[in-house]
Amino acid sequence: MPNNKTLLSNTDLLDAIEVYFKALYYCDLHLFDQVFHPASCLFDADEGDTIVDPIADYRDVISKRVSPASKGQDREDEIIMIDWLSSKCATVKVRLRIHENIFVDHLCFVRGREGWRIVAKLWHLADVKQS
Repeated sequence: MPNNKTLLSNTDLLDAIEVYFKALYYCDLHLFDQVFHPASCLFDADEGDTIVDPIADYRDVISKRVSPASKGQDREDEIIMIDWLSSKCATVKVRLRIHENIFVDHLCFVRGREGWRIVAKLWHLADVKQS
C-alpha cells in the first residue's frame, strides 16, 4: 500500500507533467522555466544521427513558435507511462500534438528543492496529421 509520501510525490509529478503540457501548448516560457532544469538537454535521433540540444536552444525555439492555443487547436496530450526509479526520480512517456506533429517524449524527471523538473528529454516525431 502506498504511503502518504509516495502519494504526495505522485501528485506533485502529475502536476509537473501538466505544467510541461501547458508550457508547450501555450508556448509559455514562465511555465517552461518552471518544469525544465536549467542544465537539461534534449535528444533526438529521427534523422539517424543523435542530435543533442541544450535547453537554451529549445527555449529559443519555443519563444518563436506560434502556440497551438493561439491557433485554437484542441489540446491533445496524454501520459502513456510513468516508471518510478525512486521517490525522487521518474521517467515519463507522453504523447502530445503540436500543430500537425504528434510527438512521443520520454521525460526524465528529478525531484529537488524546486520540485519535479525535467533533466533530459528524448523525443520522437511519431506522426504528422494532415489538416
